[in-house]
Amino acid sequence: MFEYLSARSTARRLLSLQFTYTDEGGRAYSRKDFLADLKNLSAAPASDRKVAMYGLVAAVTGDRRPVQGNPSFFLDIWVKQKGAWRALAMQNVVLAEATPPAASAARGEETKSGECKNPCQTLPYRVRSLAEQEVLNSFLAIEKASIAQDAQEWSKHVAEEFELYRSGYPPISKAARIATIERQKEAGSPVTVGELQAVRLAVYGDAAAMIATEMVPDNSRPPYRAARVWVRRNGQWLMAISVQTDIQTP
Repeated sequence: MFEYLSARSTARRLLSLQFTYTDEGGRAYSRKDFLADLKNLSAAPASDRKVAMYGLVAAVTGDRRPVQGNPSFFLDIWVKQKGAWRALAMQNVVLAEATPPAASAARGEETKSGECKNPCQTLPYRVRSLAEQEVLNSFLAIEKASIAQDAQEWSKHVAEEFELYRSGYPPISKAARIATIERQKEAGSPVTVGELQAVRLAVYGDAAAMIATEMVPDNSRPPYRAARVWVRRNGQWLMAISVQTDIQTP
């Protein structure tokens, strides 16, 4: 991992008790597992590192180019707990340099736009505070707008700097995502969203982190792990970044 995580004692001090690490193959490690296998999980030095500050949450992004294997993009989420910055989550994803071929609109013929039981009607998560409910309301608004192919409504809940990083795709900006929604609507393509299998939500002041495992009901893509960061601006929660790593089968 980072140079400053090379020593296990240092890692223990810098990792939150809720820390999780997701590698580029979608394998998730708890804090205990990560520390136990720290040497083998060490990655190539990071490049193009950028830090986006959202109050008590920091989103650190960049690239890693190992000697062997594919280069990967990473999102490290840091939170300020009891006056100290600690890593809450680290996630890697292998992107593509060019836009892949569009998926066939005929795939998933039994799935119709507008159908959304999970997460629209039920969630595998017990809300613990009003702030958490507000973040989840923003998330549900985004998912419902995607299904309804309502680009204008979708954009209301997403920050201007938003980027989506997904396995096998190049980075997708807010403008590019809006264009995709509009093309789907024009083509009449059915739209599905990932069902939440597990969710972990943490709110720190005017920022929040959401770590989830999701699967698409029509199997149009592999199950995946998602790490998202929210920021509250002018009283509204906006998604600032989403990283989605496909879970590779052994």
